[in-house]
Amino acid sequence: MKIGIGSILACGLAITPMASGHHAFSAEFDKDAPIELEGTVTRVRWINPHAWIHIETPNEDGTRTEWMIEGGTPNALMRTGINRKSLPLGSEIVVRGYQSKDRSCLPACKANGRDLTFRDGRKLFMGSSGTGAPEDGADPTEG
Repeated sequence: MKIGIGSILACGLAITPMASGHHAFSAEFDKDAPIELEGTVTRVRWINPHAWIHIETPNEDGTRTEWMIEGGTPNALMRTGINRKSLPLGSEIVVRGYQSKDRSCLPACKANGRDLTFRDGRKLFMGSSGTGAPEDGADPTEG
């Protein structure tokens, strides 16, 4: 029985894990730049490897700034009580987290969210554990 090189390569590709775009916290975010953002939800992207919550925050001069806030995986967020329906557009929230290292704000400012507080006072952990993010007490499973 002959097996062609193409068959062997195809088999190898089929069982080789695919590389993903997942990164460590320290690759993009600054542990020395904590930030608290209060704003209105404008978009929620429920995608892997991280969900993104977009909010607009008011500035002192009356303009608004768009922030993209990275959370954990959609599955991890669902375990903490955050799902697509819990963040309707127009919701007012406060997010504590860490700003991106580049601070360029292009196309939007970026932050890694650690916890989210709803207007009614409910607070949920939204960060991703085990990625090098600082142990800041936001994750109830830490320490």
